[in-house]
Amino acid sequence: MSAPIPSAVNSNRAVVEKSTTIDASPEVIFESILEDMQGIPDAQGKPMDFKLEAFPGGRWYRDLGNNAGHFWGHVQVIKPPTLIEVFGPLMISSAAVSHVTYRVKSEGGKQTLTITHKIFGDFDPSMPGKVDGGWQMAIDRIQARALKRT
Repeated sequence: MSAPIPSAVNSNRAVVEKSTTIDASPEVIFESILEDMQGIPDAQGKPMDFKLEAFPGGRWYRDLGNNAGHFWGHVQVIKPPTLIEVFGPLMISSAAVSHVTYRVKSEGGKQTLTITHKIFGDFDPSMPGKVDGGWQMAIDRIQARALKRT
């Protein structure tokens, strides 16, 4: 049985969104986001050697060494400590583009981290269900990193 589709999907667009409240400052959460973007683990939990150039136009890619790797995207917007947006193919190897927003919002003394992944183009219809679990793992890792720093 396939995973349930987490949000609106049609033949060329999907949106996946994950949020959590984190008891840490926006600065700590933002640093945890940047660390997580570079420390994404493989299925065995080993970091996959991602590089993030944390400035407008900077690249986010997996470095396999010897000029090999996987390009995930470019930093479109970065406004520490509340926002980073990346656009590019991310983990999708087809004629599709993604736009991912990591947003930290303060309300009533609490911080909410929301990750929104929008996918546009020609992609496997099961992709939103697959990335849904990955973004939940990212939210969980970022929260754990931030809580360790407080």
